[in-house]
Amino acid sequence: MNILVCIKQVPDDSVEVSMGKDGKPEIDGITPVVNAFDTYALEMATRLKESLNDGSEITALCVGPESAKNSLKNCLAVGADHAYLVNDESIDDIDSIGIAEVLKNAVEKLAEEKGKFDLIFTGKEATDAALGQTGIYLAAKLGTAVITNIIDVKVEDGSIEAKHETEEGYRVIEAAMPAVLTVTKPEYDPRYPTIKNKMAARRKQIDEMNISELSALDEITAKIKKAAEYEPPKRSAGIKIKEESDEESALKAIQMMVEAKVL
Repeated sequence: MNILVCIKQVPDDSVEVSMGKDGKPEIDGITPVVNAFDTYALEMATRLKESLNDGSEITALCVGPESAKNSLKNCLAVGADHAYLVNDESIDDIDSIGIAEVLKNAVEKLAEEKGKFDLIFTGKEATDAALGQTGIYLAAKLGTAVITNIIDVKVEDGSIEAKHETEEGYRVIEAAMPAVLTVTKPEYDPRYPTIKNKMAARRKQIDEMNISELSALDEITAKIKKAAEYEPPKRSAGIKIKEESDEESALKAIQMMVEAKVL
């Protein structure tokens, strides 16, 4: 089976981000990492490859700057067999639709040399924007099935069976291949690379494509413009209620909620 995992390099989401004087997030000092949901996608793809045990291969693909090669090296250390970077250093004005167009053209170019991909995994969204659109746009442009927010997948008799997460639990969806799968957090965490795998990943080549070779500028120029960005409002300090007894504290809390007209 031929599997593709699309990843994005983002600022580490464990670090609190503040807004600069120019009204933009201050992320220059934050270490770039693989988007968290993309690490789940790669782990799910790797587990599927291991369960099939049929010589399946995983290719990791990233649209990003030169520094994203470090993130691709990490992917090679935890399950990917090949890695490709679409360098976008010269492109600033691009949105989810444009990224999907670039990915579609990259997928078609890779298919010419590696064969068509049976499954394409992406994270359900990127932690730096949380739009959750790229995987769906990509499926539409490729003309394939798409199953979103999956927490597990298996392959049987040439088709896939995926668990699609809902607010109430999950539903099982079957689809023919090829298909695009967007992955949310499963019941397991991504694996850590061993020292041996890290050393092997350093020696592997990361092939590079230029974004201008894949798409015309007018095809990927952003159709959606970002008007402004804002920090979430700071939480105000809570009110401590400490009466002489628990009953009096409860009555005081109810009285305050009635006065505030929230009860």
